[in-house]
Amino acid sequence: MPVIAPVPATRPTQVTPQRKGAEDVKAEGTTVDHLTETYRAHYRSLLGLAALLLDDTASCEDVVQEAFIRVHSARKRVREPEKTLAYLRQTVVNLSRSALRRRILGLKLLSKPMPDMASAEEGAYDLLERDALIQAMKGLQRRQREVLVLRYFADMTEVQVAETLGVSLGSVKAYGSRGIAALRVTMGAKK
Repeated sequence: MPVIAPVPATRPTQVTPQRKGAEDVKAEGTTVDHLTETYRAHYRSLLGLAALLLDDTASCEDVVQEAFIRVHSARKRVREPEKTLAYLRQTVVNLSRSALRRRILGLKLLSKPMPDMASAEEGAYDLLERDALIQAMKGLQRRQREVLVLRYFADMTEVQVAETLGVSLGSVKAYGSRGIAALRVTMGAKK
């Protein structure tokens, strides 16, 4: 049989002539005042519990406050007021577990080695080389430039380049070969 929360003393008690069945008795749940009082009285112990499970103070405080909010929103289900503290403790434990799971997942994602980053000098040098390549590409014949751009920058096969430009496969190979040779000469002369 569910336990009914205590009725305030200001309300007169009435004896009902009919006896109600267990299914007719409705539990009011924990009152907001009782929950708030329990939270205030046991805040430090709840914080200590979270501190044993987690490692930083800010997370502990967040977990304890979130536990209060969750139990507050579900207070109607806490039919026995003396179990309010147990509900708060269990919620702190569950939220701490969730926080640890998120951290572990984050560490797994971050533990992958980052690719080596180029230094600022290397980045500047690459930028200069790219600019030189763009200038050299501008000096090529139109078909040579088109073939090289489609082949190497658009990552197309020679057959796809031939279809795109409407020329034969042999022409694509010839334009590509002549274009690369011209770039070597132009880029070699600038070094």
